[in-house]
Amino acid sequence: QVQLVQSGGGLVQPGGSLRLSCTASGLTFASATMNWYRQAPGKEREWVAAIGSAGGDTDYIDSVKGRFTISRDNAKNTVNLQMSSLKPEDTAVYYCNARRVYWPQYNYWGQGTQVTVSS
Repeated sequence: QVQLVQSGGGLVQPGGSLRLSCTASGLTFASATMNWYRQAPGKEREWVAAIGSAGGDTDYIDSVKGRFTISRDNAKNTVNLQMSSLKPEDTAVYYCNARRVYWPQYNYWGQGTQVTVSS
């Protein structure tokens, strides 16, 4: 059974930092592209960041570039999202995602964790 278990998140003031983590089990983690998505109230879920299976390739939505850093530790089956200089518009439920587009294909989601940026 595949599980993506998220931790971190919470309430932070504007300009603050938070770290999200996601630990996977039941899949070959080193073969997965890992993503972070977020969904704000009343909005569609949007992709935030991605990291390739080996960890060398990363990409970000423009609104978080220079503020968020995605990383992974394949030995620990963990992907992290370090968020700095947080803004109120970063408030959302954040989801980690494990995806493989080649056989065997899969697309798994974490349970979501709330991030609230407010003074």
